[in-house]
Amino acid sequence: MDGTYVKDKFVGILHAVGGFGNFQRRLVALTFIPNMMSAFFMVADTFVFAAQKAYCNTSWILTVGPNLSEAEQLNLTLPREPNGSFLTCLQYSPVDWDLDSITQFGLNHTEICYNGWIYPESKKRLVTEEFDLVCGQEPPRVLVLAVYMAGLLLGSITFGLLCDRLGRYCTSLLSLLGLLVFGFGTAFVNSLNVYLFFRFGACQAVAGYTISSLSLITEWLVSEHRVRVVILSHCCFAVGLLFLSALAYSLPHWRLLFLVGGVPAFSFIPYIWILPESPRWLLLRGKVEEAKQVLSYAASLNKQIIPFSMLRKLQLPNKQVTKTSVLDLCSNRYICQVILVMSIIWFTISYSYLTLNLKVGDFGLNPYARLIVSSLLEVPVRLCCILLLELIGRKWTLAITLLFGSLMCLLSLLISQELKFMVLSIILLGEVSLANSVTLVFNYTAELLPTTLRATGLGVLSLPLMIGAVLALMALLVRQRLALLPILLSFSLASLAMYLCCLLPELQDGLFSDKEHVPELLSLQKDINLESCVDPANVLTEDSSSEDVSEEAAKNAILNARPLKVRPEAFSTLPKQPIDKAGNAPNN
Repeated sequence: MDGTYVKDKFVGILHAVGGFGNFQRRLVALTFIPNMMSAFFMVADTFVFAAQKAYCNTSWILTVGPNLSEAEQLNLTLPREPNGSFLTCLQYSPVDWDLDSITQFGLNHTEICYNGWIYPESKKRLVTEEFDLVCGQEPPRVLVLAVYMAGLLLGSITFGLLCDRLGRYCTSLLSLLGLLVFGFGTAFVNSLNVYLFFRFGACQAVAGYTISSLSLITEWLVSEHRVRVVILSHCCFAVGLLFLSALAYSLPHWRLLFLVGGVPAFSFIPYIWILPESPRWLLLRGKVEEAKQVLSYAASLNKQIIPFSMLRKLQLPNKQVTKTSVLDLCSNRYICQVILVMSIIWFTISYSYLTLNLKVGDFGLNPYARLIVSSLLEVPVRLCCILLLELIGRKWTLAITLLFGSLMCLLSLLISQELKFMVLSIILLGEVSLANSVTLVFNYTAELLPTTLRATGLGVLSLPLMIGAVLALMALLVRQRLALLPILLSFSLASLAMYLCCLLPELQDGLFSDKEHVPELLSLQKDINLESCVDPANVLTEDSSSEDVSEEAAKNAILNARPLKVRPEAFSTLPKQPIDKAGNAPNN
């Protein structure tokens, strides 16, 4: 993989604004509640579709025997299996007999339930009971997962395109509106079809907010803060799962779960006035004055002053407004390589994670305990990754999490299945490691893509993510005959993805250059530190000497642009010489 680097003066502006001041802290805090709500609305189906033991509603017999106990009622009105258990989907046909005749002669003719069902062992009112999803009326698990995945896929692609067209601010607000309407509104649905539609809309909103918020944070923070902030904000996802578990355990009705759990979504309303737009996106869209205003506002909150000379240089090259399309993901060599490699990695993580997730279900673990344990494990693992990122960089941290996940897959096969606790612990550790890989790969991909196609690329990469999930579900169908196949495939794919991680550029310590375009940078290869924001905004700060550059040429320059951050100590050993206005040193 290769690319072109240009010195990124926009990073200097971000430092002048205040690298991580009050404005950036507020921006990060604004992501906490939406991330918690995203986890809540995504996983709520786990607790509302639980299987319930049901019997036909045979209250008709109480008209002739109002003093019958529940056991007597069932004995008189429900047929039995050969093993003595009641048939849950059939009942004896009602008759106009008195109670003594029914008791003496019994009932013989059966029919399907027509008056609903009762759930004698139910302690909570779930969707299953609300819409009587029993006796062949249960929605197939594949259908529920298909609605979930379709919502994530369509939301990723749609909001990814909108994010690059309308901006990070508008797309974030649309996503938050979707969370409020479809998430909180789920409590008021009156049928299963409407419920699934609202879940579809909520998943779209979750995908849209994930992409738009990640793009916004990536473009407002400098490299030394960006990935740590993304990891910390994703820790709120685990907090959201704990919040969901507590509410689902304590509330007796599924509608109350969405009502009480959805109330925090109303805190999104003030985001209309306090959420900022990305200055990099504004510049690329030709909105220079708006970019200057939002930068000045951020600096005022941080109690900083941006030098006027810096703001004056924020101009488009030749007044060109950048226009890109999804086709640029394939037409540009560097972006095409990033998309190809990341597609394989995203596919691998999705398949491996869902494979381990489905395997946990074989142990019959309580859903509350399972969610709480995995959530509590995720937080320290994510915090440990911050330390790894500081020590070894992005690509090696991602490679280590994938390696650990693949080793856990392999160990789950090698250890005797009779040691259930040990096998379950290994699978949960592998699942948590891969969940952390999701956070790392999202952030890494956002940094590798340029501003003009960052959200679009993240949306397109949701396709291999969903394909991996679908393949994991298909592997589940053959698992009875080939029990080892899904895990072996998961280990193999994780090993491949780990190798591909090693091919990616390191955005902290390594130089990533194109010899044909910037040969003058090669001599500084050991002294230059790459600024981890892979962003095209740097070309916006350079004055152009030509007034007739084509729009296509300007777009290619932006798509190929790669920033560099030069360490001052790199030039500490060079002799200080005067230079003329053209930038040339005089001959000695």
